[in-house]
Amino acid sequence: GLFLLKTRESFMSKRSDKSWTVFVSVENFEHDRCVDIFSRADGSYGFEEFRRDIEDGGQWTPVQYYSGVTYVSSADALDTAERCVPWLVRVLAQKPELRMRIGLG
Repeated sequence: GLFLLKTRESFMSKRSDKSWTVFVSVENFEHDRCVDIFSRADGSYGFEEFRRDIEDGGQWTPVQYYSGVTYVSSADALDTAERCVPWLVRVLAQKPELRMRIGLG
């Protein structure tokens, strides 16, 4: 019990490292999911999907473990994010400026 909880908390804390720079955060149309595309100090990129529920007091909570994977470019991170997060393609089609910002990350 306790060991598993500590291990899980340690793993989860790596999913939102304060040293990462989020340069685009894309919300779905319902405003209850978002994907952050970020860069790391070592020059790699990543992404994570979050949810926001009333039960969580409106806080964004990671829902996957995508941020554990590193990408050499923001385009690679975005490509994978679009394959993994079904609603992301629709939002980016409606807001092409977000895709441009990701490309500049």
